[in-house]
Amino acid sequence: MSASTTPTRGPLRSFGRIKSRALKPRQAALFDTLLPEIAVPDPAAGPIDPAALMPGAKAVWLEIGFGGGEHLAEQAARHPEALMIGCEPFLNGVGSALRHIDERGLKNVRLHADDARAVMAALPDASLDRIMILFPDPWHKARHNKRRLVQDELAVEIVRLLKAGGRLRFVTDWKDYADWALERFERTPGLEWTADRADDWREAPADHVVTRYEEKKLGDTAPVFLDFVRR
Repeated sequence: MSASTTPTRGPLRSFGRIKSRALKPRQAALFDTLLPEIAVPDPAAGPIDPAALMPGAKAVWLEIGFGGGEHLAEQAARHPEALMIGCEPFLNGVGSALRHIDERGLKNVRLHADDARAVMAALPDASLDRIMILFPDPWHKARHNKRRLVQDELAVEIVRLLKAGGRLRFVTDWKDYADWALERFERTPGLEWTADRADDWREAPADHVVTRYEEKKLGDTAPVFLDFVRR
């Protein structure tokens, strides 16, 4: 096959299952009723303007891989003036997030039930105030490290999207992934690690929200909190 006819491949999938157990009836119903109302526009259709998603929003946050949506919903409740964009390919997690949003009557959340990188590519430069990556799939085996979400390319995209002074938070409970992410973020121009002492990455920040996933302690270390600022 010639170079001109070689299909273009997207980024390697950085997540595991798309769906496990059957959705609960209420969650399945919310896919049909609530999700269409709060879904992020299809990034394949063109650029996404955050201001159009929530006119008057004083800040825009992005959570990449929100799991069951507990953290996303709690942050949205604490910051009703901020637009919260959440991306998650695991459909059971999306169903859980929809339930949290519905029960709490949250009006400042927009969801993308797929890979966050497509949404990121469609967002304009310097459009985000915060980006959060909490407990991403670790891909332990060395031959699978290339599937990790955090790569140099993602770090560069994060710098493009964050406003000056914007914040990135990465949290993992796997030692190797913490080292991996720190190495890549620190070598990315425009990102500055904010830690001054060990407790800055060992202790949860004051605004951190503990989720049921974190409480399971599935990793090989206590959570490591890496916060960065966009310079």
